[in-house]
Amino acid sequence: MPERLFDRREVLRLVRTERAQLVEVLPRGPYEEAHLPGAVDIPLSDLDVQAPRRLDAQRPVVVYGADALCDMSSRAAARLRQLGFGRVYVYVPGKADWLAAGLPREGRSAATPLAGDVADRNAPVCTVEQPLEDAVDMLDETGRATAAVVDHEDVVVGLLSHEEAAAADGTGSVGELLHPGPVTVRADTPLAPLLDRMTRTHAEVVPVTDPEGRLLGLLARDRLRQAVERTGRAAR
Repeated sequence: MPERLFDRREVLRLVRTERAQLVEVLPRGPYEEAHLPGAVDIPLSDLDVQAPRRLDAQRPVVVYGADALCDMSSRAAARLRQLGFGRVYVYVPGKADWLAAGLPREGRSAATPLAGDVADRNAPVCTVEQPLEDAVDMLDETGRATAAVVDHEDVVVGLLSHEEAAAADGTGSVGELLHPGPVTVRADTPLAPLLDRMTRTHAEVVPVTDPEGRLLGLLARDRLRQAVERTGRAAR
């Protein structure tokens, strides 16, 4: 029975260390729009004809579809086993999970920046237990207005305002002043609609997280506006 993979890091490991072959089983259109780097497109209906001549049966094969609700990858993996492929894996969360995590992509849309592409990946980060004094010093050094507050696994639990932390004279801990439960966005969020939403809600910064809630970066509204303007100029 094909092995089911839920962790994109395991997909990366198989590709890098075992030369696994990536196969997208969606129709040609979605593949051409965006796909995992190095993946080949073999639609499910063409599997019997194309797989034997395009894939190496001696190497691992990782098949994926649109998302966790798409059954094409499981059906393709089952058929590949029947066709004599020994090591077949199903990347269950599929392309939606990969793109939402901000991992590299290929295809027509790869040149169009998304939230994960323009987010500040070096944004200041602190923890709930951290003394406010340390957080203020960090924000002073970086010149940033906001820090992300994360747990020990880098999952976002709040935001810390430089202005509010500095006004507290550095006394207490980050947990006493954090803004809990901030709205987050995935790395594959389009820029223009996000800018409209942030402008409408007066949000100055939004954390960009992977599907597990781990911080990828912070995206300030001014930085987002500049990216939208650059994209608009490039399209003209």
